[in-house]
Amino acid sequence: MRLRATLATTLVATIALAAPLPGVAAPRKGERMGKLRLASKTLLPAASPLLHATYLRPQGIAMINPWGYSADNGRTWSRRTITPDFDSGLPHGYRREPAPPFVDPVNGKVLRIVAAMDTPGLDPKIIEPPVALETYYLKYRVSVDGGQTYLFDEQIIQQGHTAQNPFAGVWVGKNGIFLGDVGSQPIRTRRGHILVPAQACLLGDDGKLASPGGGFTYTDVVILIGRWREDHRLDWQIAERIVGDPARSTRGMIEPTLAELPDGRLLCVMRGSNGGTKDPDFRIPSYKWYSVSTDGGFHWSPPRPWTYHDGTPFFSPSAMSQLLRHSNGRCYWLGNISPENCRGNNPRWPLVIGEVDPKSLLLIRQSVITLDTKQPDEEGINLSHWWAFEDRETGDIVVPTYRYNIGYTDQQPVLYRVNVQ
Repeated sequence: MRLRATLATTLVATIALAAPLPGVAAPRKGERMGKLRLASKTLLPAASPLLHATYLRPQGIAMINPWGYSADNGRTWSRRTITPDFDSGLPHGYRREPAPPFVDPVNGKVLRIVAAMDTPGLDPKIIEPPVALETYYLKYRVSVDGGQTYLFDEQIIQQGHTAQNPFAGVWVGKNGIFLGDVGSQPIRTRRGHILVPAQACLLGDDGKLASPGGGFTYTDVVILIGRWREDHRLDWQIAERIVGDPARSTRGMIEPTLAELPDGRLLCVMRGSNGGTKDPDFRIPSYKWYSVSTDGGFHWSPPRPWTYHDGTPFFSPSAMSQLLRHSNGRCYWLGNISPENCRGNNPRWPLVIGEVDPKSLLLIRQSVITLDTKQPDEEGINLSHWWAFEDRETGDIVVPTYRYNIGYTDQQPVLYRVNVQ
């Protein structure tokens, strides 16, 4: 990525940003605003250790990330050796891709969901190999000592199913099940269930992968539901699938993100897509989609386009997003909103944050602010793959990520800090 000359010799630059978001209405006279404010955008010399970090205990400021520990709210970090090493010594071509750690906010247990492939001879340098759509399956690991040691590394299997057929409609080696981007984070519900938002490829009547929308992939959303046992394992069930309309999203429902609202309803926001063989001119509207559960995550409403709370639709690329519950009781959403219909995955800018209306579960239009966007001297930019969390000391929303160039061949580490007023 080409940086401005003024930043070329600067290790860390903090830039205030106040860019308006195209298409977002100005507040009406007398309407209360200002609840979200971008405090800073900090360009970093290396990736922030806060990327994929989480608080270690239900209270306090100790943190962990996939490789280290911080006792002081992420200011300093020490590297830890995680044991046992489940991933070394695997046959050539096998893969294990652990998701960032999730800490149960009640009992403090650390959960790692692992995307696994047992594919002998597969080149480890291939990113997102096509065979993954058939071979991905899910494992999990649990730690009771803060992520220092893990008790086991076991496949996630729905009760009553087998390792080869771990979930209803999923067969290892035929259609894969996997997590989306890092916005697809587990949550614990008030009922005590651990919900893991996943996605499963679709099998056709011929037993092979199907893509009824004409996209290069096609998935349904599958919410895994775990309940803790005394031996620190989880008993697993699955929710009713969230099934898209291939005429309205050519790749189905993708990369779900979850939040439980104060009234107990669960909101799932999902990535859709246009384009592909049945929509080569990208005429299908590029929406985010949402579904709601009123029974703790077991059943979900049919997915509908996610809009502003006044009913106005907005465009969003086929890219991850993230729902984030805050200690103030509100729920926020981070994602990309475009002023015009997107073309598949692009453009992945600007990056915005806004508040979810607790009644309609839609995005409050006047709350949306821009965190970053493409600059005039940039050919393109990918503002995606971030990791957002609430700073327990300040209440700020912290967003470490990268500014990727349009081809993902270069990247600039960056950290945004959002004041919540």
